[in-house]
Amino acid sequence: MAQKAGLGWTGKHSLILDKEAGSWFFLGELLVNIPLPVDEPSQDECGKCRACITSCPTQAIVEDTIVDARRCISYLTIEFDGVIPEEFRKPMGNRIYGCDDCQLVCPWNRFASVTEQEDFHRREALEPADLVTLFNWTETEFLESMQGSAIRRIGHLQWLRNLAIAMGNAPYSTKIIDALEKRLHLSSILDVHIEWALDQQKQQLEKVTPALGTQQQRLIRIIEKGLPRDA
Repeated sequence: MAQKAGLGWTGKHSLILDKEAGSWFFLGELLVNIPLPVDEPSQDECGKCRACITSCPTQAIVEDTIVDARRCISYLTIEFDGVIPEEFRKPMGNRIYGCDDCQLVCPWNRFASVTEQEDFHRREALEPADLVTLFNWTETEFLESMQGSAIRRIGHLQWLRNLAIAMGNAPYSTKIIDALEKRLHLSSILDVHIEWALDQQKQQLEKVTPALGTQQQRLIRIIEKGLPRDA
């Protein structure tokens, strides 16, 4: 409908594109009872470009203008509240709410300007925060920090689920392991992702210290945990 109304053309990533704004805009609708001139449909301007298709971390764009939501990180982290399939967890990287890779690589978005609407700017609560800090937020802290934000609607448990995957993909850290272990048994769905993340952290430790035995690795971890306290 938007393309037929002349607002832009449907890009291969399925989003409406405009020559000046790229895909960084919202579509609105007015219901009126007055006659208006009919606009000409927009023409496809993507040409042979396939940047969005080749850049998708999970190959969710299965063909031109068609996205398989079951593979899309935006769908998985925002709309989907179940267990995220393991095949998509590594490709998710540190994306904890949505994914705009298909838009970031689109050549037409080079011409888009940054919005002046402060509601769309990064929140102060997110400026200095790392994964562990965000994961340690209580539900109250999450709700207060995300007040008025679309992020709030996914809820605290889904927020933790997404962060757990990101922490599993992060470099080995005893802080990450401690934070993950403290969140076990809050929900069966969350536990699946925490256990996966803990296993990923363990694998990274083994890569860092391949020559060390299990007891030596455990001793190193105990010492590392005690250093900040004993310093």
